[in-house]
Amino acid sequence: MTSDSSTNAALPDKLQGIVSMFRSAPKSLRLQALLEYSRKLPPLPAKYVEHPEFMQPVPECTSPFFLVTEQGEGGGVNMYFKVPEEAPTVRGYAGILHEALDGASPDTILSVPDDFYMNMGLSELITPMRLRGMGAILMRLKNVVRAEQGAV
Repeated sequence: MTSDSSTNAALPDKLQGIVSMFRSAPKSLRLQALLEYSRKLPPLPAKYVEHPEFMQPVPECTSPFFLVTEQGEGGGVNMYFKVPEEAPTVRGYAGILHEALDGASPDTILSVPDDFYMNMGLSELITPMRLRGMGAILMRLKNVVRAEQGAV
């Protein structure tokens, strides 16, 4: 018998690889990997630096966090995140989302389980408040993608 629960949904390949890497890594390496993803987060395009009003805030996140998506070539979703350098764990999560989902189809993004990050072993490293913020970031991203699908 199969379940329709989102927590049992298969992750996109890139995201599954990242989740598996985190889950299998020792605690000390998980934190290093998260910080590495924070450094890999690409800078915002100039048009969003100059016009931040086009970005969506994620008020549920304790760090100032903003995101915007664009339809890419072939219908994929290009995503951009603005996260302060002083919030490296949240930046790292944004880096993971960008690495795994940038350019993915809207359906792929919408199918990601809301709590996939709980399988990464981050609860040993990050406060529950930050973990809730991570969930809020993914929910906001999905809401933006849903809204843009409806507008097309």
